[in-house]
Order: sequence, then C-alpha cells, then structure tokens
Amino acid sequence: MVFSSIIFIFYFLPVFLLGYYLAGWRTGALLVGSVAFYVWGEGPYIFLLGGLILLNYLAANGVDRMTSGASRTALVAATVAIDFAVLAVFKYAGFLAHNLDDILPGPALPEIKLALPLGISFFTFQLVSYLADVARGQVKAEKDLVRFAAYILMFPHLIAGPIVRYADIVDEMHADRRRSTHLGLGIQYFIVGLCQKVLVANSVAPLADFAFGATSLDAGSAWLGALAYTLQIYFDFCGYSNMAIGLAFMLGFTYPKNFNYPYAATSITDFWRRWHISLSSWFRDYVYIPLGGNRGGLAATVRNLLIVFLLTGLWHGAAWSFVVWGLYHGTFLMLERFGLDRLLAALPRVVRHAYALLAVMVGWVIFRASDLPTAGHYLSAMFAPGSLWQSDAGVLVRLNAEVATALILGVVLAFPTLPGLLDRFGVPRADSTVAPDATRAAHVLPVIFLLAGLVLSVAHLANSSLNPFLYFRF
Repeated sequence: MVFSSIIFIFYFLPVFLLGYYLAGWRTGALLVGSVAFYVWGEGPYIFLLGGLILLNYLAANGVDRMTSGASRTALVAATVAIDFAVLAVFKYAGFLAHNLDDILPGPALPEIKLALPLGISFFTFQLVSYLADVARGQVKAEKDLVRFAAYILMFPHLIAGPIVRYADIVDEMHADRRRSTHLGLGIQYFIVGLCQKVLVANSVAPLADFAFGATSLDAGSAWLGALAYTLQIYFDFCGYSNMAIGLAFMLGFTYPKNFNYPYAATSITDFWRRWHISLSSWFRDYVYIPLGGNRGGLAATVRNLLIVFLLTGLWHGAAWSFVVWGLYHGTFLMLERFGLDRLLAALPRVVRHAYALLAVMVGWVIFRASDLPTAGHYLSAMFAPGSLWQSDAGVLVRLNAEVATALILGVVLAFPTLPGLLDRFGVPRADSTVAPDATRAAHVLPVIFLLAGLVLSVAHLANSSLNPFLYFRF
C-alpha cells in the first residue's frame, strides 16, 4: 500500500485518523495502525522488524545503565553489526554471490534471491542512529517499549523516509499530541506531495521507461528521456517525502525537510545539501565525521569522501551501477573541495547552475540504467549521436499532451519560482514566513489550487494502473 493510492487515501487514512483522534492512548493507536500498514504489504516481515526493535531497545537501555566505556562500546558495536548484517543478507547477499561466482573457479554458487523487506534501508538507519545517539549521550534511552516501537514503525516514514532521528521528535513522542496536531498544515503538505507524485512523476514515467528500454535512440530522444527521469525521480521521492511530512503533521509530529530544490544547486556539493537531506546528514554524522572528516589532511579527506559515497551508492541498491553512481558523485565533491569550487565561483551563476545540472543528469543515467554497458550506450547517444545508435521516433511518439504538460510543469516546479511568486504577492504558504494577514483572495487561492490538484490526482489514480514508487526498491 502506497500513500498515492485510492485505498490509502479513502480507506486506510480516514479510518486510522478517526481512531487516532478518538483514542485516549495515541501512542498505542499509532503503533497498532503502523503495524497494520506494514503487515498489509509485508506480512511475516513484521516479525523481523519486531525482533530488531526489541534488540535495539534492550541494547540502548543496557548502554544507558553501563558505566564501563569498553562494555558500552562492545554492546553498541555488536548490536549495530547485527542490524547491518540483516540488511546485508537481504539486500546484498545475492549481489555478492553473483560476483563471487564470476571470479571463483569450481562449480557455480547457488543463486540467492531474497525478497527485500519493505523499508529495510530506512528503518535500519533509524535503529543505528538511535543507538549511536544514546551511546553519545545525545538522547536518553527510551524506557517505554511501545513508544520506541511506535517511533520505528511510524508508517509515515517507515517505508521511504525521511530518516527521522529520535532526538528530533523525542519531545513530541512524550507530548500530549491531542493538543499538538496540525491537521490543516498536514493536509496541505499531503496534497502537494500527492500532486508532485501523481501529476508529474507518474505522468513522465512512461517516457523515461521507454527511453531507457529502447534499443536505439537519437540524441534528442536520449536527452528527452534523461530529462523525464530527472524529473520523475525528484518528484517521485520529494512528493512521497512531502506526503510523509504532511501525515506526520496530522499526527502531531514535525519531520525534517528532505528536499530543498536540489536542481537549483550551483555545484554538486550544493546539490547534496539539498537532495535527500536526511540521508546526507546521516552519512555526515555517523560515517564521515567519525572517520575524521576533513581533519586528517588531503589523503584522509579524499578517502573519507569516497567511502561515504561508495556507501551512499550501495545504500541505493546492490548493483555496480549504483556503486559507480556513488563514486561519480564522490569524485565531483572531492574535485570541488580541492579547487574546482574556486574556479566555479569566478563563473556566472547560470554557468555554475548548468554545470551542476548537467553533472546530475549524467549521474541519473548511470543510476537508472539496468547495467553499466547500457548506461554507456545511453550516454553515447546523448553526447555522440549516431556513433552507436540510430534514430528511433518511439520516444517522441510517447510525448503526448499529458506527458508534455507534465514535463513543462515539472521543469517549472523543480525550481523555487512558485514560492517566490507566492511571497511576492503575499500569498501565505505552509513553509512561508509571510504573516497571515493577507487579503481574503490570497487565502482562497491556495485552497482552490489544492482542491483542484487533489481532484486531478484522484482522477488520475482512478484512470491509470501506473503508480510506481521508485524508492520502494531501496
């Protein structure tokens, strides 16, 4: 069950919210609803997740009671090792066995195919961050198992983030949320995210899928397909994050912003400050800084950057294309840190922006392609037209009015033009600091847009069987 589905919007969510608002024990209601949400899609894997929750709950409370630094470190290390071992078995065992089979002599190794538990990358990182923060003294170990389980299983962030640290919402977990809900604000965020997901990401998805699955492409079609995927992955994930943030507001929680117009970046360093912010900050705080960050000299900084982005690539999937994509971005960050940023600073902003956007789009080709040879062929079509592939009009045939409209809408909304216009005309927004004393028309206009977007999104969902969510595979 995904947020952008009829069954979630009109069945699960209303029933859950009604029970949540009427319940005297909202933490318990949240846990029951989240378990039901997870079991709906994953069934028996709820027991795996429950076991990991219990393990980390006991470990954190054990760390809190221990006085010996060595014992605390050993317990944290052992628990984190188990957390990551579970992730590695389900996500990387098949990839490892396949590559070992290619290089080792003798009989073929058995093929390993394990169904990936939904959201395993996200809830593993939340468990590890919680235990690390307890060990550092940044947050007290949660004594209430139900409250801790509700934090990990909370369905808005369970399957696709953002990665929410316990330290950020511990006060809200303990607060009387009957007086702290922001239902109206949550509805706004949810509708905006739904529109991003359904009206843009879903609409451009067929174009991207066809382009990356085509046997031949000309340069124009290849660039069009790359643009479609660049918009699809952003509005797919950003839209889902906004829906999660909106759901959290409805429940009385404040989730961190996960995207900040990443395609408006003027460098790859700037891009990673804006893209999947919760993941970037997780790797910074729990990998890069503990490795020494940039404090150990040039060689150590390069090593730490490449380790972080190697892991970032692997986090997204068990394939060499993800590894190369991660190292590709790590290389750009390394170059910018050691001189390229100064060269870029001397250039006009539009040139710096074009550089960042081009680098990101090339990276998305590597990310989206089924394997590295396919990525190489696709990039050849983009930059050396005619050298490998011949023209195929199939991509352009799929550029119908709906797709073309979604492409234009996506390009416009991928940059902070709309917020600027809203602020200029004094229209209040959910994330705006504009005082709510604008005219009546300024209040009515956003509601009209939100209702229109909701109606269009629901109509699109009702009339289309295509409703993928890209980050389910991660």
